[in-house]
Amino acid sequence: MTAAPVTSRPPEAAPEPSHEAVPRTRRVNRRGATKLSFAARFRRDRVMLLLVLPGFLYFVVFHWLPIPGNIIAFEDYQPYLGFVDSVWVGLDNFVAAFADPMFWYALRNTLVITLMQLILFFPVPIALALLLNSIMSPRLKKFVQSVIYLPHFLGWVIIISIFTQILGPTGVVPSLFESLGLPSISPMTNPETFPLLVTVQTIWKDAGWGTIMFLAALASIDDELYEAAAIDGAGPWRRTWAVTIPGIMPIIILLLILNLGSALSVGFEQIILQRNNVGAEAGEVLDTFVYYHGIVDGQWGTAAAVGLVKGVVGLFLVLGANKVAHMFGQDGVYSRDR
Repeated sequence: MTAAPVTSRPPEAAPEPSHEAVPRTRRVNRRGATKLSFAARFRRDRVMLLLVLPGFLYFVVFHWLPIPGNIIAFEDYQPYLGFVDSVWVGLDNFVAAFADPMFWYALRNTLVITLMQLILFFPVPIALALLLNSIMSPRLKKFVQSVIYLPHFLGWVIIISIFTQILGPTGVVPSLFESLGLPSISPMTNPETFPLLVTVQTIWKDAGWGTIMFLAALASIDDELYEAAAIDGAGPWRRTWAVTIPGIMPIIILLLILNLGSALSVGFEQIILQRNNVGAEAGEVLDTFVYYHGIVDGQWGTAAAVGLVKGVVGLFLVLGANKVAHMFGQDGVYSRDR
C-alpha cells in the first residue's frame, strides 16, 4: 500500500504592516515626530488666544501701526500736507535736536533718573516678594498684599498732591522744621533732589504691584528643594541664596531686560506734573522734550527724530542685555536655538 504523496504548500507570506495615514491635523517633521497643524493648535488654544486678543490689539493699534509714521523724522512735516507732500529734509531734524541745549539737559536728566530707578527701585519688589513669601499666616499675607497694591491704582495727580501736602513748600515736613527752628527744606522744589524724589514716588506707587511676578515665581519653586537644603544643614539665609534666588533668577533677568527696553521712558505724567516746580533745566526728560517741541511748538520733525532715537536705543539695550543673559546661561526674553 503506497502512501499518498504529500504536497507541501508554500508558506503564506507574512502580511505587510499597514501604515495608517497621518491625520490631517498632524504633520511629520524632518525628525519623524508628529506635530499639530496650525488649525488644530488654533482650536486647542482658542480660549487662551481670546484672552490675549485685547492686549494684542492694543500693541497693534498703538505701537505697530504708528511705526510708519516715523518717516516724519526725515521731513519738514506739516499736518495739512501729510506724509506724502511734506518736504523731505533728511537728517536735518536730528541735527537740530542735537544742537538744542535742552535736548542734552533732557538726556542727562533721563539717564540720571533711569540709573537711580534701576539701582533703588528694581530690587524693592524682589525684597518685598521675599518678605511676603516668608509670612506664614494667609490672612496677614493677603492683608499686607492688599495694602501695598493699593497705591498702584491711584493716579499720578493724586500721588503728586499727597507728596506736595507732605514735602511741598507749605507742607507738613517743612512746617515742622520751621516750627522747630531748623533750616527749612522743600524737596518738591529742589532741583538737586528731584531725581531722588521721582524715584521715591515710583517706589511708593509701583513697588507693591511689582511683587506679583516674583510671588508667582516663588510659588513655582518645589518645596522638596527647601527640605533637602534643610536636611543638609542649610539655614534660612543659606536656603534663600541657594534655592530661592536661583529659582526666581530667570524672571529677574527677564524683567530687567524688559525694563531696559523702556529705560528712556521715565514717566511722562509724573514728570510733567512737577516740571515747573524745579524748572525745565532740572525737570526736562526726553518724553517732555518731545511733547513741548512736537505738540506745543509744532516742531513735529524734531520731536519725531528724538522719539525715533529713543526707540532705537531701547531696542539695542534689549538685544544687548539679552545677549549678555545668554552668555551667563539664562534664556532672557527669547531662548537661543540649541
